[in-house]
Amino acid sequence: MHLALAFNAAAQDMDYSRKVIQTLTSAAFKGRGYVANGDQIASAFIAREFEKSHLIPLNKGSYFQDFQLSVNTFPGKVRVKLNNTKLKTAVDYLIDATSPAVHGKFKVVTVGRADINTPEKFESLIHKAAASFILLDNRDAGKESAEEQRIISAHVRALRSSEKLNFKGLIIFTTEKLTWTTLTYQNSRPVIQVNKPRLDPKTIQTITVDVDSKLVPDYQTRNVAGMIKGYSGSDSTLVITAHYDHLGMLGRKVYFPGANDNASGTTFMLNLLRYYAQYQPKYNTVFIAFSGEEIGLLGSKAFVKNPLIDLKKIKFLVNFDLAGTGEEGIKVVNGTIFRKQFDLLSKLNTQYQLVPKVEIRDEACKSDHCPFYQQGVPSFFIYTMGGIQAYHDVYDKAETLPLTEFEHYFQLMVKFFATF
Repeated sequence: MHLALAFNAAAQDMDYSRKVIQTLTSAAFKGRGYVANGDQIASAFIAREFEKSHLIPLNKGSYFQDFQLSVNTFPGKVRVKLNNTKLKTAVDYLIDATSPAVHGKFKVVTVGRADINTPEKFESLIHKAAASFILLDNRDAGKESAEEQRIISAHVRALRSSEKLNFKGLIIFTTEKLTWTTLTYQNSRPVIQVNKPRLDPKTIQTITVDVDSKLVPDYQTRNVAGMIKGYSGSDSTLVITAHYDHLGMLGRKVYFPGANDNASGTTFMLNLLRYYAQYQPKYNTVFIAFSGEEIGLLGSKAFVKNPLIDLKKIKFLVNFDLAGTGEEGIKVVNGTIFRKQFDLLSKLNTQYQLVPKVEIRDEACKSDHCPFYQQGVPSFFIYTMGGIQAYHDVYDKAETLPLTEFEHYFQLMVKFFATF
């Protein structure tokens, strides 16, 4: 009965949600990555929210669980000119996340896909490029046979990362959306993706590049974990998770806000935390905000390797990632695996007419539920569908995140957790 009353008193606080998303995506949080302590700033903020709701710290009186990761960072200058045209970082171009530092002015050798469709042409190009940058016009060049596509793809991979090839760097001219990532290693040469339609690649003769890059092999970051005791007295546990990290900074000025990915999921988790702090759940409920998801699920892997709770006592885990849209409903990863729980979630949605659709999906190791699932923990990873397409770019901002179904999604999940 008290849960029904709770719906009226503590439904999704949209003012709080928007404020948290604006905070997490602000310039002060540095893209929640590993330059200028963005991850530390974000995790400290989340820990304060845990403390406000009086969560029990899980790590010997601390909310933090430290672990180390390797990361290639871009903490200084990031500037690129083609001929005399200065490109706008993260708008016109992106430096590949594995790129080393590079400084200077270099000649450019421009080729199309047809110029690397045989081993002989490829070898000739490498010999010609020498100390130059190769600019590959990778736009659609018309019909290519399956064999040509295979050969060209292999040559592009080699241009990107083969240490056996001797040339200065690679520019890939593309019409594809520019998306960034963050990675644990550094390759031997810089790779620059360019999408600037008004620029003719055939006219490019030089590149001026000034990029600072630093591989940090032992960066210390941290998860944030706390618990609300259940009223049943059982040692069974429900776990609610979201990753708070994002891509951080590319140079001193450009950062990736990560509103949908995953300030939205973190905020969704904090709303559930505030709700259950006010209306005690039946079972112990653990909340974990992970670092290191974008770089390979490293935070959740670290937690599973050194768990702060007994994984065998987890009744169910739900991981929230990309929670900020919902025009087309939600999709439930592992829905086919845990069909009973999926059918229950779908039935609740139909009964109360909350989100537009609850769609099922098979297993997919795409977010922080996966390391738990691999250890036998029953788990869902749920994300919203539809709405804005901003993802891993500078356009994933709080101002344009619609939060279309945030309130209905919240109500649905509270009803779902109440079934355990």
